Amino acid sequence: MGKALGMIEFKTVSAGVTAADAMVKTAAVELVEAQTVCPGKYIALITGDLSAVDAAVDTAKVQFGEQLIDSFVLGNPHEGIFPAIYGTTHVEHISSLGILETFDASAVIVAADVAAKTADVELIELRIAKGMCGKSYVFLCGEVSAVEAAIARARESVARSGMYLDSTVIAHPDPQICRSIL
Repeated sequence: MGKALGMIEFKTVSAGVTAADAMVKTAAVELVEAQTVCPGKYIALITGDLSAVDAAVDTAKVQFGEQLIDSFVLGNPHEGIFPAIYGTTHVEHISSLGILETFDASAVIVAADVAAKTADVELIELRIAKGMCGKSYVFLCGEVSAVEAAIARARESVARSGMYLDSTVIAHPDPQICRSIL
C-alpha cells in the first residue's frame, strides 16, 4: 500500500490534542502536523498506510464526534500537497491563477487534491486557517482552461460538504499580483 494522508479538525484545542493522541496510539501513523489554528481550532495531519490512517481518523471521529468540525482520508494524495502547505513550491510563471476558499481547513486540502488531479495545474499555496479566522484557501496555476476545470471540480467537491466559500480564476494576472503571491 502507498502512503495515505488524513486530517482531523476540532472546535476545541483540548478535544483536538486528545484526539490526535488517540490517533497515533490507534495505528502506525506519523503525526505530520498538529497545531492550534484560528479561531482556536485544532488540526492534526497524519500519514501512513491507508488502513492505518483510516483507522486512526475513525477513532478520532467516533471518540470525539461532538467537537469534530471535519476530517478526511486521502488514499493517494497528490505530490504537490505538501510543498503547497509548507510554501516550498517554486513557480516561474503564472499564466492563469485559480483561488478557492473554504470555511474550514480540512475541506481545502481535499479541494486542492481534487483540483491537482483534475487538470494539469500546479499547487502554489495552501493556507490552512492561519490568520484567517478559520477559513482556508488554495492558490494554483496553469493554463486558463486547466485552471478553470480544476477550480470547477474542486468547487463541486467542497460544495457537497457545505464548506465552499468562494473561488475565482484570473486569466493572465498582472505581474504585480504574481509577485505578491510568489
